[in-house]
Amino acid sequence: MENMDVQALQNRIAQLENQVAVLEQLVDVSVVLNSRMQLDPLLKHIMDVAVQIMSCDAASVLLWNNKKQQLFFAASTTLDNDNSLIGTPVPMDSIAGEILRTKEIVQVDDARTDPRHYDKVGEDIGFQTRSLLGVPMTYKNKVIGVLEAINKRTGKWTQEDRRYLKILAAQAAVAIEGAQLVMELRRANEELNEVDQLKNNFIAIASHELRTPLGVIMGYASFLQDHEDKDTQSHASKVLESALRLRKIIEDMVNLRYVKQKASDLHLETLRVSELFDSLWMESQSLIDVDLHEIAIKKPENDVYVSVDHTRMMMVLTNLLNNAIAFTEPGNSIQVESGPGLTEKEVRIRVTDKGIGIDPKQIEKIFEEFYQVEDHMVRHHGGLGIGLSISRAIVETHGGRIWAESAGIGQGASFIVSLPTVPAPQDGKSSVDDAKVTPEG
Repeated sequence: MENMDVQALQNRIAQLENQVAVLEQLVDVSVVLNSRMQLDPLLKHIMDVAVQIMSCDAASVLLWNNKKQQLFFAASTTLDNDNSLIGTPVPMDSIAGEILRTKEIVQVDDARTDPRHYDKVGEDIGFQTRSLLGVPMTYKNKVIGVLEAINKRTGKWTQEDRRYLKILAAQAAVAIEGAQLVMELRRANEELNEVDQLKNNFIAIASHELRTPLGVIMGYASFLQDHEDKDTQSHASKVLESALRLRKIIEDMVNLRYVKQKASDLHLETLRVSELFDSLWMESQSLIDVDLHEIAIKKPENDVYVSVDHTRMMMVLTNLLNNAIAFTEPGNSIQVESGPGLTEKEVRIRVTDKGIGIDPKQIEKIFEEFYQVEDHMVRHHGGLGIGLSISRAIVETHGGRIWAESAGIGQGASFIVSLPTVPAPQDGKSSVDDAKVTPEG
């Protein structure tokens, strides 16, 4: 009698130890499942764990396709490297279909005598289902599929089997939903990249095709400006002015790609700020309406070095100067100067105008892509509204900052670019050797 009590106690201890081991395994499974974002390896791991915990021959995962309103095989250990079962639909009057509809666990101890058993799949792959335990996989009260354990190796399915498979199904549902969301996000990103590439290709082709006839128009307009007839000169000047504005729009279209500027795209050089001002002065000579304003580009009193992509930074400064010209009435002054920042490791470049000013409510918005202060139906100033957003992207990629200051409408505005300074080169020379032009002012 005592021996029987001891044996029963030992069996109970062994049973409890097995339950603890299974529960610990389920805890580990939760960590592994949440760390896997690819669906196929995730499904394989779920099935492997199900087979091990349930002590059965095989396991399957069936998922619900809401768009097709169809339940289908997503994975199964009965395949043995044969993927022919993947994607096979399962009728809703099958065992799996009933589990999905009722959201209840279904236990079948003898599948061969159960009319709900869908044996066509087994016949196709040469696998015989003797017993089956299936549980719904639910995420946020929504059934996303069914997890099945197939062919219990010894005895019948137990209450513990039902509990363990239910826990595994709950974990699997969360992991599968997460993996599917990641897949959808990746697909969306790929589609966006394709659309972005198409956009870039279109802009490149369109700008190329526009430049050719535009060059002809500008050439003939320049020629007609030298005509003896005053009316012809006047008409030619208007044509040339409009052509220059169209060229600026085309350049803005081409520069759209710089809104998504990356640090890896930069070709950095160590330059003095005065070199940037020299280049800006030369660039300013070709700007539209430049002769209608008093532009003063002041030499820095305390010249410092910065590490910049010369072409990109000139795009920023030219955009700011163009912006000041566009929003400043003829005859008023525009000033470009540099000065110290908040620390010794910072230099600020300021473009100040006496133009129409900025409403304080618009200060931040003007740096948004395609944002225009004026309504597009009645605005007096042209452009695509991307110059400032491109400038911000380039400056921030350089590790700097850009912002605007204005006392309000009619009070003019200042645009400030703050860049980190760098030590002077050991030879005292910058890393480029451009011809220098002394700016005015």
